[in-house]
Amino acid sequence: MYAVIKTGGKQHRVSEGDVIAIEKINGDKGDSVVFDQVLMVQKEGDIRIGRPIVEGAKVVGEIIAQAKAAKLIVFKMKKRKGYRKKTGHRQQLTSTKIREISI
Repeated sequence: MYAVIKTGGKQHRVSEGDVIAIEKINGDKGDSVVFDQVLMVQKEGDIRIGRPIVEGAKVVGEIIAQAKAAKLIVFKMKKRKGYRKKTGHRQQLTSTKIREISI
């Protein structure tokens, strides 16, 4: 059984027991999270596709950790002008373990 959920502007394919890294959501370690924007659910060969979401379907997860992703380097330069600018960005992430998928 698996589902496709939408969170943080992205879509993730999840199964029970999976650990996924999603964009930061509020909560502490051990808190429960409910994803109600379920786009598709597959259970024992039966596939339900939502328009745009599957009615009554939800995915329950548990927050494992709040962390940051690896640093991305942003380098800007204009040739022959002496202009150079180096900055970085670290995206905040939430690690979530999927506990239950229900229809």
